[in-house]
Amino acid sequence: MCGRFTLFLPAEQMQLDLGLGEIPTDYQVRINIAPTQPVAIVRDFDSRNLEWARWGLIPSWAKDASIGSRMINARAETLPEKPSFRPLLHKKRCLILANGFYEWQKKGSTKAKGQPYFFQMKDEKPFAFAGLWDHWQPEPDKDVVSCTIITCPANACVAPIHERMPVMLTGEKMWAWLTTPAFSQAGLLLQPYPADLMLAQPVSDLINNPAFETTSIPLL
Repeated sequence: MCGRFTLFLPAEQMQLDLGLGEIPTDYQVRINIAPTQPVAIVRDFDSRNLEWARWGLIPSWAKDASIGSRMINARAETLPEKPSFRPLLHKKRCLILANGFYEWQKKGSTKAKGQPYFFQMKDEKPFAFAGLWDHWQPEPDKDVVSCTIITCPANACVAPIHERMPVMLTGEKMWAWLTTPAFSQAGLLLQPYPADLMLAQPVSDLINNPAFETTSIPLL
């Protein structure tokens, strides 16, 4: 699963590297984004504007927001089988912007969190996770947009640490995820990213605390 990620590039660099439209004035760099927190998404191909969504999908039919904490990820292989995700596959796809993510290497059979690793592009460029979004109305005048990150089997870079990884999209594949009408075709994009273009680095277990934030990755 993907349970923590980063977006610590300046807004201007994000716009240039990804070809984005407007970025909200409250944009802040983050090195430890956790579930239920706001994440940067793009839903509209034409404007390519960055918006905020809550990480952890709250389906439109949910009775309360607690379900979102259990729906931070969606397995690519079973999306059409899941009632929470199937209605979103054609018209509620999104890009969740990032420039890295964390996974934890377990220490034998212990229940301890394990050693955290940071994964990023070798060129340190930003990218997008393939995502799905939905809106939930807990009150008539309140609309909550939430999202989930789609995961796939791990590539050779991530596999020594964890068996799964988020679906990472760059370039034209980002926009194809938003614009390809049929999910039968868009779903072909949900593949492991090339391992030779990625870098893995062990980091401090300070990252284990979702409240921890600083200006740079705490490498070991």
